Amino acid sequence: MRTQICHGRVIAGVVGCTALVLAVTGTGAAQAHGRDLARQVLPAGDGWAAEGTGTTGGAAAAPDRVHTVTTWDEFRAALAQDGTAPRIIKIKGTLDADGATCDDFAVDGYDFDQYLADYDPAVWGRDTDLEEQKQTPGTQEYLRNLSAARQAAAIKADVPANTTIIGVGRNPGIVGGSLQIGGVDNVIVRGLTLESPLDCFPQWDPTDTADGNWNSEYDSAVVNGSTHVWMDHNTFTDGAHPDSTLPSYYGRIFQQHDGELDVVKGADHVTASWNVFADHDKTILVGNSDNAATTAIDRGHLKVTFHHNLFRNLVERAPRVRFGQVDSYNNHFVGDGDFSYSFGVGKESQIVAEHNAFTLAAGVSPAKILKKWSEAPITADGNLVNGKPVDLVAVHNAEIPEETLRSGAGWTPVLRGHVDPAKVVPGIVSRGAGAQALR
Repeated sequence: MRTQICHGRVIAGVVGCTALVLAVTGTGAAQAHGRDLARQVLPAGDGWAAEGTGTTGGAAAAPDRVHTVTTWDEFRAALAQDGTAPRIIKIKGTLDADGATCDDFAVDGYDFDQYLADYDPAVWGRDTDLEEQKQTPGTQEYLRNLSAARQAAAIKADVPANTTIIGVGRNPGIVGGSLQIGGVDNVIVRGLTLESPLDCFPQWDPTDTADGNWNSEYDSAVVNGSTHVWMDHNTFTDGAHPDSTLPSYYGRIFQQHDGELDVVKGADHVTASWNVFADHDKTILVGNSDNAATTAIDRGHLKVTFHHNLFRNLVERAPRVRFGQVDSYNNHFVGDGDFSYSFGVGKESQIVAEHNAFTLAAGVSPAKILKKWSEAPITADGNLVNGKPVDLVAVHNAEIPEETLRSGAGWTPVLRGHVDPAKVVPGIVSRGAGAQALR
């Protein structure tokens, strides 16, 4: 077997770089591997993840680096071996990442009832956060933070470079795990149902809004400082624990969910296609902060494409964007009575939202589709709302003049596959998106 370095990427068993160029196209992959979905690669031109070297994941994995796993421990072990050599991990069945109870993660001395008593706004107030408490041994916030670290160590899975993770068989997926795609290149995740982690130890922040908020950790998947990532045909869901089942304390929902997919901290060249994002509140962040340190990392990066995804019954962030050139086309957004917004226009964002379809519940105005967080331009052309053409910027500015948006993101996407007319998007996305549609 030969190992060839093509444009900085190690490909095992490929004779010459010409073969890699062929493999990066959808047709080439089909010819080389037939219907072996585990060895399919991102087609050429399919969104930002096709930029430069493209995204091949573990397509070139040697036979002994193809693993089938049926438990969370087996999955993490398969991720940890082989260094950065191309690997394929096939997930069979549902992996339970949080099989332990919250009590199993709690350190000695942590008592939630005592936590509630100590930080009750009637006692603690709403003007001082808990950061100093977090550093003070023996306080309930200190013990909460230690407990949270134990849960994090159990449910996070670090994904290495040159990896394909794919579901096989009936109903493959991960419950309660968090995929950490951090600081690596060339990753593919396909065909999985990802049920959101349930944070056992949310932190109370009395200074977050006038009423305070419970803030949780753990996204289903985080692309953190990584490049060339393809998320395809996955289903993101809160599963058995939607927000409606969560209790409230201090008059605020005890929020145990964070996001479904975040792309942050200088990540670049990501394509999210044919996924279902369902029944969630804060769904997707592209860029996670406006602060100076993050700005230095994110400016010029965070290039992400979303196409042919179903965003169903979400509250907000589909996505919320800071920095970055985000291309969103041919997606179907279904909004119920809890709908807040889809596109969050944040600091230095350059969103292009075209040829999408929106199906909104009665009484939900199209003006809410866009939300202005910072002064930044957006292109929003060729979109349909309940089957009718709507200029999203114009209707937003007419109904919410205090948040006037500027049209024209200042760039034109070129890395796109086939662009469908918006009128056919609901039908093709409903049939083709999600984990089961890949089978």
